[in-house]
Amino acid sequence: MDRAYEDDYTRYIAQTLNFKPVVPPKKNRANPWEYDTVLYKRRNEIERLFRLLDGFRRIFCRYEKLDIMFIGFIQFALVFVSIK
Repeated sequence: MDRAYEDDYTRYIAQTLNFKPVVPPKKNRANPWEYDTVLYKRRNEIERLFRLLDGFRRIFCRYEKLDIMFIGFIQFALVFVSIK
């Protein structure tokens, strides 16, 4: 869930599924809510990591049929990203 998709109905669904929405409200919202800024920053770091992993075509297209091979390529990509 991101700021572009925030509305009362989406927040209600997330909360009924026991998720904790950490999306900040839009600036023009009449009744803004409080959110955890630290958790929102951590969420952004994870999104950026997934964006880096999307750059690896083999992972993005999921060419591997075996889960163990797929996980191996994800680990290889994470090592490559951390060295870079």
